[in-house]
Amino acid sequence: MALPNVAYFSMEIAMDQSLATYSGGLGFLAGSHMQSAGYLQMPMVGITMLWSFGYYDQRIDGNGDVEVAYIRKHYDFLTDINVQTTVKVFGEDVIVKAYKVEPHLFGTCPVYLLTTDVEGNSEWAKKISHKLYDGDERIRVAQETVLGIGGVRILQAIGYPFDVIHMNEGHALPAAFELLRQFNGDLNKVKKKTVFTTHTPVAAGNEVHWVDTLLESGFFAGCSRERAVELGGESFSLTVAALRMSRIANAVSQLHGLVANKMWDWVQGRCPIRAITNAVNIHYWQDPKFAVAETDDELLNRKIEMKKELFQYIVDTQGKRFDPNVLTITWARRFADYKRAWLILKDSARIEKLLNENKVQLIFAGKFHPDDAIGKKVFNEILRYSYGMKNVVVLPGYELGLSAKLKKGSDIWLNTPLRPLEASGTSGMSANMNGALHFSTYDGWAVEGTFPGINGYTVEYPGLDDEIPWDERNLKDNQCIMNTLENEIIPTYYDNRQEWARLVRQAKRTSEAYFNSDRMVIEYFNRVYKPIAHGGIQAGEDEAVDTKSNKENPNLDAWTYSNIK
Repeated sequence: MALPNVAYFSMEIAMDQSLATYSGGLGFLAGSHMQSAGYLQMPMVGITMLWSFGYYDQRIDGNGDVEVAYIRKHYDFLTDINVQTTVKVFGEDVIVKAYKVEPHLFGTCPVYLLTTDVEGNSEWAKKISHKLYDGDERIRVAQETVLGIGGVRILQAIGYPFDVIHMNEGHALPAAFELLRQFNGDLNKVKKKTVFTTHTPVAAGNEVHWVDTLLESGFFAGCSRERAVELGGESFSLTVAALRMSRIANAVSQLHGLVANKMWDWVQGRCPIRAITNAVNIHYWQDPKFAVAETDDELLNRKIEMKKELFQYIVDTQGKRFDPNVLTITWARRFADYKRAWLILKDSARIEKLLNENKVQLIFAGKFHPDDAIGKKVFNEILRYSYGMKNVVVLPGYELGLSAKLKKGSDIWLNTPLRPLEASGTSGMSANMNGALHFSTYDGWAVEGTFPGINGYTVEYPGLDDEIPWDERNLKDNQCIMNTLENEIIPTYYDNRQEWARLVRQAKRTSEAYFNSDRMVIEYFNRVYKPIAHGGIQAGEDEAVDTKSNKENPNLDAWTYSNIK
């Protein structure tokens, strides 16, 4: 039986440092998906946007604070396929042109990039594809309309016979509404072709817009207001509608599967939510020399070499000289408040003692959303702190290239989200592949893949409970981190080389064994794509809730964290 042809829609896909079509973890994950689909020669194409200015360029200004800058990108390696379509957005006919990323460029399946920044469009229409996740609501909604509706029409124009549309987050939901239009309102036909991945329980990842704004924008592809409200509510939730318009949905770790099913249990008429744990592309992320290292000496010596390469970058760009023989801890991810970049610094006296004694070195990196005042404030506070502290550095411009350097050159990969708000957190997987031990709160993929005493460390203690007040949890989590660091990690790193090498080896092995996106893509085909393409959920699988009620959940924000962008 032939595999179904899949079209993977994602607002961001990180394929290579040279192509600024991503912001962070969602894009990194999508890039690994495309790379493994290409490597395995699966029948899949990607659909994303060609952002003229990328997400943004992050740098430090003359006052020593972080600065958001936008620089237009010019690419000469994309294939102009001479295909375009028109999408009506806020009453305006907007030209959508497509370019192609050829598989040989980055080892992916074919990926099509959509842009409105073309001659013939108004200046406003051109701005739709200027900046990823634009803070202007009208442009943000327009971006989603172009991705979904424009993406479906471009695929049909080039003759790609998709059996399945995979909406990677709710951004591509207009694709389902375009199918609903083409199927003359038959939702069952839409469901046979549509699957959905939900990535986070936090508010910012589950967009809500007033239904009339979306109606005006063209988001619903001609669907009536009444039908749109039935699917997503007047305060229209993209996630809720996606769950009602898809045959199957999935969460991105086993814990997230439990959280997502509890969070969206109130949504009547929703599809089943399964759990498919995220993974990263081993062929892209793992250092080739580290991949073949076997003995203790080979593993640890290659690790020292990778640290030297990272530290050369640090001294070249920041003027701080780090020691490759000192335990190096990295926190690098999106600067959202719930991820708690500041947690290891909470007891300043305790961490500064270790820094001053040359027991640890700390590296921070990551981007915040340009409109996230809290994320920017936290970044600047840690940045200023680093100027006066020994063995601490903050690196701007956290993108694919820097991410790879950090994962190869770190000893500990620190992950401190407020449980259970981290759906997956894939960065630790690629860090493990390069011998950086994952040290994480018991959240996301760490529940499945970080095993204390075997391949890393987790923040666990008696009385750990998701319901305890955040201030108390912050205190207890910090104490657990510092106790583990002082009593387990530091003594092992400096005094027991053989045991440290064993931990490094097991981190490498577990990530190679299960957290490789080749496994993930095969699982998607077997558990999500194939059942849809071949006539519905297979025997024995769970069924969707069968009701047409559209009550709205009064506790929708119960799983969210305030002020997160």
